[in-house]
This record gives sequence, C-alpha cells and structure tokens, in this order.
Amino acid sequence: MHNFEFVKPSSIADAVAALANEDAQPISGGQTLIPSMKARLNAPEILVSLTGIAEMAGVRRDGSTMVVGAATTHAAVAREAAADFPGLAALAGQIGDPAVRNRGTLGGSVANNDPSACYPAAVLGTGATIVTNSREIGADDYFQGMFTTALEESEIITEIRFPIPQKSAYAKFLQPASRFALTGVFVAQYASGVRVAVTGASEGGVFRWAEAEAVLSSSFDADSIGRLSHPADGMIADLHGTSEYRAHLVRVMTQRAVRAAG
Repeated sequence: MHNFEFVKPSSIADAVAALANEDAQPISGGQTLIPSMKARLNAPEILVSLTGIAEMAGVRRDGSTMVVGAATTHAAVAREAAADFPGLAALAGQIGDPAVRNRGTLGGSVANNDPSACYPAAVLGTGATIVTNSREIGADDYFQGMFTTALEESEIITEIRFPIPQKSAYAKFLQPASRFALTGVFVAQYASGVRVAVTGASEGGVFRWAEAEAVLSSSFDADSIGRLSHPADGMIADLHGTSEYRAHLVRVMTQRAVRAAG
C-alpha cells in the first residue's frame, strides 16, 4: 500500500469540499477499498473518511419510513431496525462476519454496488430512496449494472429511506468463505403489491423479478412461485455454480423468503 493523506471531516459540507480534489476518494467502512489498496488495484492520494459525520449515522423511524444514515454499520442496522423493520435487520445480521458487520456501512455497500452484496436487494426490493448531498434517487433508477450506479463524481450517499413493508424477508444462499450471496432474494409486501429483488445471481447486478412480483401480488404464497422458472441467460457462471444453478436458486430463494416473511 502506498502513502496517502487521510482526512476525516465532521460535516457533509466539509466532506464534499474535500472530495472536490480530483485525487480524493471517499471511504466509509473500507471493507472493499482497503483490500483493493493493499493489492495496489486502487491508489487514491487522499482518503476522505465519512465515519466522523454524526448526521450520517443512526437508524430512526419517520412515520412509515425507516431512515438509515449512510455511515451506519451493518451491526447497528441489525440492532436498531429490528423492532420496526425486522426484514432489513435480519439481512444486515447476515452480512460477513462480526468484524465486517462492525466496520462495514450501508452507504459504502450501496455506493460500491457489488453484484453479490446483500443491501442492494433490500434497497431495490423496497423501492427505497437514496439521498445524497445534492438530490434524491429512486432505487429503480439508482442501480445501473455491476459496480455501476447513478452517483456522480464527488456525490456521496447521506442516508437511505426505506418504505416499511407489511411483510418482508431476505433469503440468502451464501458462499461460505466470503459470505457473499451466491443468490439472495429480498421480498417485500405492500398494500400496493409485492416487490422481489435478486442479488448475487446476475451479470448485471441486482434486479427485480417481475414475474414473481406479479404472482405474489395476487397470492402471497410460496407455493405460487413453484410453477415459475427464471431463465439462465445473463446469470453468473463461475467456479461456485453454473448460470443454470443460479437461475434455479432465484426461485428457491424467493420461496424461502416468502415463507420467512410469513
């Protein structure tokens, strides 16, 4: 790892100002950035930490919405969202191991948009709103492909607003070494219908399974998914599983998520 300057602002405005330097890069939990720097795959001259900004941390309920600061750790989400949004809390509790959960953050995960990360499924599965220092972005517009988002240069996520569903659950088939999702499905039921978001399976990153949404909106029953199948085209194929295997897991994990939601 090469030498770099470390800046830890205490306000969003100061962070944005620091990131105006073209050699600066934001860091939150550092669970992806630090390993990439150690491997010399990334070499920012200035690291701007977002963990010292009090207004970007914490979980609170605002009417029918769960507001989570972008610098909130996975462990904190697992604890603080449990009473009002157990589906989100349970997802956070499955991320990585205790060390990862106590360092990694919601905002860092969603900004990175790893195709096998868990949080994108919850964000897309609830139709959450990603709030940045300059605007609000709907989940359906935010995720734009593997490691690609609608974020612009020097734009940082400050909080995410999750509409609290009537029922929700996340089912994850994990790769045991990394604890990333080989396939993970978040299911959320609202009065207006059901949303189903899949992570870990597609070459394009997190996506909604429209066919399952239509079926579950008519009948929120795991058995109703049994007759569906997801195509293997575009699914990830690697040493952990074929594209056909992941396509099969999409249906299986959706059924498990529905059963867990109750």
